Amino acid sequence: MLLDTVATERPAGADDVDVLIVGAGISGIGAGCHLRRRRPQTTFTILEGRDAIGGTWDLFRFPGIRSDSDLHTFGFSFKPWTDDDAIAAAPKIRAYLDEAVDEHGLREAIRFGHQVRSATFDSRTARWTVVAQRTDTGEEVRLTARWLFCGTGYYDYQRGYLPELPGVEDFAGRFVHPQAWPDDVDLHGKRVVVIGSGATAVTLIPAIAPQAAHVTMLQRSPSYVLSLPREDPLAKLADRLLGTHRGYRVTRRKNIALQRGIYRACRRFPRAMTKLLIADVRRRLPKGYDVATHFTPRYRPWDQRLCVVPDGDLFEAISSGKASVVTDHIDRITRDGIRLRSGAQLDADVIVAATGLELRAFGGIELAVDGERVTPGETVAFRGMMLSDVPNFVFALGYTNASWTLKVDLVCEHFCRLLDHLDATGIDLAVPRVADPHLGHVPVLDLTSGYVQRGIARFPKAGDRGSWLVEQAYERDVERLRHGPVTDPELHLSRVEAPASVTV
Repeated sequence: MLLDTVATERPAGADDVDVLIVGAGISGIGAGCHLRRRRPQTTFTILEGRDAIGGTWDLFRFPGIRSDSDLHTFGFSFKPWTDDDAIAAAPKIRAYLDEAVDEHGLREAIRFGHQVRSATFDSRTARWTVVAQRTDTGEEVRLTARWLFCGTGYYDYQRGYLPELPGVEDFAGRFVHPQAWPDDVDLHGKRVVVIGSGATAVTLIPAIAPQAAHVTMLQRSPSYVLSLPREDPLAKLADRLLGTHRGYRVTRRKNIALQRGIYRACRRFPRAMTKLLIADVRRRLPKGYDVATHFTPRYRPWDQRLCVVPDGDLFEAISSGKASVVTDHIDRITRDGIRLRSGAQLDADVIVAATGLELRAFGGIELAVDGERVTPGETVAFRGMMLSDVPNFVFALGYTNASWTLKVDLVCEHFCRLLDHLDATGIDLAVPRVADPHLGHVPVLDLTSGYVQRGIARFPKAGDRGSWLVEQAYERDVERLRHGPVTDPELHLSRVEAPASVTV
């Protein structure tokens, strides 16, 4: 059997396990919860490079950080979101994840401060050998596992993106990047310029506007900004009438349908949806505001992610006079602020470079199979969750046009179903292989955003048909991952005749 029947007798967090999960963010926690719920006999260890759970929701500490998806779909399918805020701040999300960890007994399986450096698969033993480095002592730790689940997301946690900004060394004030927000930044009564117009900028500005003297959003070009209610009235009604679990399911279905409906309408009727989106912005800003310059993008809706603002808080900050928007290019940073190409000067005490993120495939882990190094950018994603020619490897890469966790749930469900099948058939190895040498390749993420374009080559490709398609379509993934067969002509299954013993 792939996962033996005495697995529950082995201690949690053991050095040789059935599944080794990398990352204790929302993807890794989701994987652990699904395994606990669906396969309690399966042993696993979670390796987390930082000293806390939460991943993105613990790393980012800038003011106002929150989800840009509703928590009834961003939450797990098995754990209702019960807070009144449907679009929630990071502390509430971290508390929700903490509850999930404790409710499913995961904490004892997590090893904090373990940065995974490499993972090598040996087909003779059907096991991964994973090398991690302890962040406290520098010691190398080796673990083995039959399966490797990569829940590292796609951000580089070590650094954000910072373009070349001439003169930044001349600035006499405070210069910060939101990914490394310092605890000692004092914004009270300060003139703040936030460079950027993406999700971070539109989140940060209304959070700091009340304490700052003034906040300016400096952008090269606008983004689509969509206002949604902070609280979901249907969620409260459904909870009261149907109970917590049934009400959560109803609200979740409604919000999935709403997400998919907005996305499909944007792709099918981009001109009409642009008019609707811009009309809503115009309605929320003072009469005569230059919406054409500051809030009308040059790209189609959903070529990049929509920026969500709860209850229109960004527009309220602008309408109050506490915040403003400048659309221009930076000439250089000066001692007192930013000189623009137009010749204008933005005086600043604090500059926040909300200039974006860097992508990093699989946490930068060096992968190898039977001594041959695996270059992720040269692989193809199978069912959006495995890599071509890489055995016993699963990853979670969430949606860009819907809540991340919707995809995580489906991947974890399918993974558990696959393990059930391998148990029943005595299979040790599962490896996807491309059968058609003429399979076309496309990027695994289809956004035109700068952070995607800068880093997408480091990620696996998607195919243009069959099981190699990676579609940003929840309903199709439900059909394929939740209800479809786990077997596939291009998923090769085999046994190891006499697995060698493993020494850790």
